[in-house]
Amino acid sequence: MPASQSAAVQTPQTYQPRIFSGIQPSGGLTLGNYLGALKRFVEKQDEGIETIYCMVDMHAITVWQDPAKLRQQTREGAAAFIAAGIDPSRSILFNQSQVSAHAELGWIFSCIARMGWMSRMTQWKDKTAGKNAEAASLGLFAYPALMAADILAYKATMVPVGEDQKQHLELTRDIAIKFNNDYGVDFFPVVEPLIEGAATRVMSLRDGTKKMSKSDPSDQSRINLTDDADTIATKIRKSKTDPLPLPETVDGLKDRPEARNLVNIYAALAGHTVDQVVADFAGAQFGTFKPALADLAVAKLSPITTEMNRLMQDPAEIDRILGHGADRAAALADPILEQVYDITGMIRSRRR
Repeated sequence: MPASQSAAVQTPQTYQPRIFSGIQPSGGLTLGNYLGALKRFVEKQDEGIETIYCMVDMHAITVWQDPAKLRQQTREGAAAFIAAGIDPSRSILFNQSQVSAHAELGWIFSCIARMGWMSRMTQWKDKTAGKNAEAASLGLFAYPALMAADILAYKATMVPVGEDQKQHLELTRDIAIKFNNDYGVDFFPVVEPLIEGAATRVMSLRDGTKKMSKSDPSDQSRINLTDDADTIATKIRKSKTDPLPLPETVDGLKDRPEARNLVNIYAALAGHTVDQVVADFAGAQFGTFKPALADLAVAKLSPITTEMNRLMQDPAEIDRILGHGADRAAALADPILEQVYDITGMIRSRRR
């Protein structure tokens, strides 16, 4: 029930800038994950803002997972974060299931969110299109409420997201606003999306109109973070292009999705704007551009692959890092959760 009209007027809060983001440990991290997420996470860490990064293993089990494989993929994801430049002493890095506040707040948000909100989620429609939706798990339908809990358990103010996740972040904002309104408080921040960079959405190397994905049947469509240098170079050389040279302006990339994709990838790897890349390679054929892109990709990605392989040789150390991160995350989330219980009228002993 909404709070009564007699609820005390709350002084508007000032929220500490804090970034939260997570990746499902579904295995097979790609160049798209690196450019769209990991590289940006490292950049945010270096901006001096408090950063919290999470392997969202509870989200992963919305569809059945082999337990041993899930455990392995969680460690692999953590290794990728660290190899890409996330410093566990500067950022909080953990796996979701180790911090119970996610599940507890997720249930409360399931009671705040509306069925209609969930049913309108594009990803829910996509994942059940042409299938028996009634056979899907309740978790798959309701997981945007858990996603909101992931973010708001820390009162995060910013979330780096790709365009395909923006709708879920808007739902998080709706849940925060409804909670605040229902209980007459100014408690949760209305989180802001961070959508930026030249390659926030990396496309397939075989079809520039489709997102790069580990689920694509063709391994040639993607660069995996576990690919060696020769494999990376070969995939780029064989990537689909058109017969035209690179244009003199960005406008010339319109209606050329494969060309635009490769230029975006180069720009993101090099830390340049798309305009700079087009200017540098104006008039060049792809026979010139692709080797340059391959050299750049190998230089940027090979050290990550090497470090990931080294880290995966010591799973106990990865588990230690994740456990320490979970302790730090819980220290932030538990007091926030206690306040939520008080606001919602639940009686709890202070045993934490």
